[in-house]
Amino acid sequence: MTMKNKKRLRTAILVIVLTIVALIYIYPVFLMFMNSFKPFGEVVADAIALPKEPTFENITYVVKKIKYGSLFMNNVIITLTGLVGIIAFSSIAAYILDRNRNKVSSVIYTLIITPMLIPFQTIMITLLKAMNIIHLDQSKVGLGIQYWGFGIPMATFIFYNFMKTIPKEIDESAHIDGASTFRTFLSVIFPLLKSVTVTVIVLDVMWIWNDFLLPLLMVNSSNKTKTLVLAAYTFVGQMNTKWQYAMTAMSLTVIPSIIAFILLQKYIVEGVVAGAVKG
Repeated sequence: MTMKNKKRLRTAILVIVLTIVALIYIYPVFLMFMNSFKPFGEVVADAIALPKEPTFENITYVVKKIKYGSLFMNNVIITLTGLVGIIAFSSIAAYILDRNRNKVSSVIYTLIITPMLIPFQTIMITLLKAMNIIHLDQSKVGLGIQYWGFGIPMATFIFYNFMKTIPKEIDESAHIDGASTFRTFLSVIFPLLKSVTVTVIVLDVMWIWNDFLLPLLMVNSSNKTKTLVLAAYTFVGQMNTKWQYAMTAMSLTVIPSIIAFILLQKYIVEGVVAGAVKG
């Protein structure tokens, strides 16, 4: 067998393996969507069978029951608040640290990204008490701000590695023209971060929009501040679970983030790999 044929064979095997793995992960999502069109009897009788009599009654009931429009706006406010802070602070931090490389900046960079190694469960009780003291619990904007602390480390790591691909001569040219450091970043550097910024947006939208534990701790006590994921959980009970409504609610919850991922997925690889290839 020639080297060319061996390479083709390895590629084919890799494609088959990745396809199988993808199907394993996609199948539960497919079941969720499929069961959202079934009545309760069909879901209980055979959860993996196709709907015999597809119905849209589940959708209309769930939309009305959980006040989907209001909770959708809650998710939008929380997600946008989190995204704006994460992108603003992490991009600026990465820029300053990359352009001022020394021992101090290395220590600061290490301190910024270290929280990625700390499991949320180890600090959630302390966080809940701290947020209660400064009145950032039971608030949509407050919840969005809390995501800054959890999202900035990873975003800074991504921005920092991508920043290596941008020549420092660009900064020097802007300074010669009279631009300040902040103006240089805002008008010259940040537009060059388009692909990596979209990468951070996609990753954080998928995370914040579908997060369960932090909203459960912070905004679960009021219907005015609940998120879509928390509302879906209300159909799950100890004595009785309305599976058809739970599946429908989760489907309506994840659809917006899936659409965002599909539209912007090409930027994920481009943004993450760009810094690794040249950096």
